[in-house]
Amino acid sequence: MYTIGTLARRTGTKVQTIRYYEQIGLMPEAGRTSGGQRRYDEAALDRLAFIRHGRQLGFGLDAIRELLALNDQPGQSCSASDSIARRQLAQVQQRLARLRALEAELQRMIDSCDGHRGSDCRVLEVLRDHSECLTDHGSEAPVQS
Repeated sequence: MYTIGTLARRTGTKVQTIRYYEQIGLMPEAGRTSGGQRRYDEAALDRLAFIRHGRQLGFGLDAIRELLALNDQPGQSCSASDSIARRQLAQVQQRLARLRALEAELQRMIDSCDGHRGSDCRVLEVLRDHSECLTDHGSEAPVQS
């Protein structure tokens, strides 16, 4: 049996996060000692490691909840979990595309700098020109010219 602190150390998860996962139902409520201390078994350690790895791969809590439900049902087809992973991959690819566009814009901005000072600085000029940004679902994406 593990204390919450041991579980936190073993999985690299903060104690507050473990409590939160219990609150929202990702982790089952821990057993308690007569003194009220939480105690976790090996299954809880495995489940928290599963959640932690999912978070490291960028899965949101809803997707992890779905994956846990699939994991808890032996003999399930891989198609549902594959679909969740494909959704995550598509989101990662979209983020990478936005980062590549950002990288290109920053490189263009830096490359166009000719060493002027102050208000003639190309980097500052680009940052002052707000028309060069578009909002896409709450994130800004550079406009390619």
